[in-house]
Amino acid sequence: MAAHELDIDKDTILSRVEDVMLSVIQQISDNKPPVLSHFNRSTWLNVSYDENIGLCVNDAMKMTSVRFDSKQSLKKFTLMMKLLSMVYRLVQTDRFCTKRDLYYQDTSLFGNQAALDEALENVSCMLQVPRWRLHVLATSKGCIAGNLSFHDIDGNFVDCSQTKAGIQVPSHVEGMTHIHTDADFVLVVEKDAIFQRLLGDDFCKTLRPCILITGKGFPDMNTRMLLNRLWREFSPKFYILVDADPYGIEIMSVYKYGSRSLSFEAPMLTVPGLEWLGVLPSDIQRLRLKDDSLIELKPSDRNKISDILTRPYVSESQLLYKELNALLDLGKKAEIESLDSISTSFLTNVYLPTKLRYGCQ
Repeated sequence: MAAHELDIDKDTILSRVEDVMLSVIQQISDNKPPVLSHFNRSTWLNVSYDENIGLCVNDAMKMTSVRFDSKQSLKKFTLMMKLLSMVYRLVQTDRFCTKRDLYYQDTSLFGNQAALDEALENVSCMLQVPRWRLHVLATSKGCIAGNLSFHDIDGNFVDCSQTKAGIQVPSHVEGMTHIHTDADFVLVVEKDAIFQRLLGDDFCKTLRPCILITGKGFPDMNTRMLLNRLWREFSPKFYILVDADPYGIEIMSVYKYGSRSLSFEAPMLTVPGLEWLGVLPSDIQRLRLKDDSLIELKPSDRNKISDILTRPYVSESQLLYKELNALLDLGKKAEIESLDSISTSFLTNVYLPTKLRYGCQ
């Protein structure tokens, strides 16, 4: 499967939906139970690593079928057919709506939001059309601040330098226009609490012009899309600050390399140039962080590390491989807040300025 076209047009999208519908009708008229097929998003066998894109779909991929004549997949088939009709109408009439709006149009059918979300990603995957091109938007949870201004989809001017708590990432990232920034770098922060602390410490004003952004934990798609767009259109340096634990490393990996389930949308979601600023597991010993600020690794943490070590991009990153093994050897993890055991001002006044000046390692 080829990567998504970034400028796929309305007629092409409508044509792809029509082709699926015609195929279903043809199967029924041939007295065959209709089947919908898309590539399997849950196996690493379908995914490879490209240093310019991140995780992407293999040319030869394993497919999965959603069958009308299977009790196990009948519900999924019904949801996908319903969504095909809904997105067709949205694209045809040039209207947008949120995933939540779709859910409330037929709550009894969808049952829960998670079922709709999965079916929608499967439809997107089957059509080889990014979800936002299907005119379905997700509510953003990420926040942004610093040297960035733009007009949103409604034409409102937004200046991210004038906020004290962060501006919510727009739900329609592709609809942003007149984007302007003089930022030398973008710093992605895992946690909202650290994001707010840096804003309170005037981080964006005391260092070089920069942009701060947080996905508030595991990033939503809009936050990832915005970072990708800034990377493609402005090319500043990109850094990320996460906890020195498996969850933090997972978050860093999603921003930089992408995720297995959304590998078919990688060209619009990843930032291959993102540098892991910290907190590195090797920082725990190098900075001699106090033991009472550290947390013992749980068996689930070790399993997560082992899982990450098997992923296709790890062999291409000496830093990631080294730091994952350092975390295993140490047997302890640290949160960003662990740096407070040195000094409450250490993160803003020493750690980040030093890392930004001399590099991540």
